[in-house]
Amino acid sequence: MLPCLAALIWLAGCTPGADESPVLVIVNGKPVTQNEFEYRWSELPASVQARYKSAGGRRKFLDDLISRELLLQETRKLGLDRTPRAIERLERVKEQLALDELMKAAVTAQVALTKEELEGYYEIHQAELYAADQIRAAHILVKSEEQARDLKRQLDLGMDFAMLALRFSLDQATKYRGGDLGSYRPGLVEPAVNTALLALKPGVVSEPVETASGFHLVKLTGREPEGAPAAAAVRERLRQELHAEKERRQFEALLSKLRGTAAIRMADASRFVTEDAGPLPADPAP
Repeated sequence: MLPCLAALIWLAGCTPGADESPVLVIVNGKPVTQNEFEYRWSELPASVQARYKSAGGRRKFLDDLISRELLLQETRKLGLDRTPRAIERLERVKEQLALDELMKAAVTAQVALTKEELEGYYEIHQAELYAADQIRAAHILVKSEEQARDLKRQLDLGMDFAMLALRFSLDQATKYRGGDLGSYRPGLVEPAVNTALLALKPGVVSEPVETASGFHLVKLTGREPEGAPAAAAVRERLRQELHAEKERRQFEALLSKLRGTAAIRMADASRFVTEDAGPLPADPAP
C-alpha cells in the first residue's frame, strides 16, 4: 500500500475551512474531522480509491491519514516547511493555483455552446457522424437525366425502389440486391453522390445526381441501431473539440487584451535569452 500512502502525501496542502463535524482521531493534539477525511478521500484518483477498497478500505485510508499527519508534524518540527527551497516551491504552487483560477473565471466560465453552434459544427462534420451512425443507402444508376427524372416520378408515385433498381440500374454490383450500397462509409461513392446522400432523411429519394458514370437516384434506406453508441461518442468528441476551440479563442482574446494594455519594456539583461532566438511569434488575432 506504499503507493497509496505516497499519493496521499502528495495531495494538495489546502484543507476545508473550519467546521464542527465529528472528530475521527486526534494526532498529537491535532484533530482529523469527518469533513477533512471526506475531502481527502474525494481528492484521491479513482485508481487509488480502488486500491484502498481492495486492501482495508476507508479504515486503511484513515490509518494513512494519521501517518501523513505524523510526517507533516515532523517536517514542521525540523523546520523543513520554512527552508528557502520549500518557500520557493510553495510560491510556484500558489502561482499555478492562481493561474488555474483565472482560467476558470476568465476563460472556461465565459465559454458556452449554443444549440445552434453545435448543430452547425455537426453539419460540418456530417461525414463522421454518418459513418458512426452506420447508415445504409441504395442507388439507381441510369444513362440520361430524362430517364432518371422519369424513374423519380415513378418512385414518388409509390413504385418499389428495389424493383426499379433491378430493372433499370446500370450498376451491376448493386442492381441484383435492389441497389443496396451496404453500410455507408465516407468515400464509398462518388463525391456528388456522397453530398446528396448526406443531405437525405431516411426513406427519401434524391433528385438526379450527375457523375461521370451517369445519373444517380440515391436513397437513404435507414440507420442500424448498433451504430447509436458510436454516433453518440462522435458527437461528444465533436462537442469537446468545439468547446476547446472556443476556450482557445477566449484565452487568446484575454491575452491580447492584457498585452494591449500592459507596459512591457525589455531590460538590458534580456539579451541573454533573446540572442540568436529569432523573431518572436506574432500575437494571436483577437
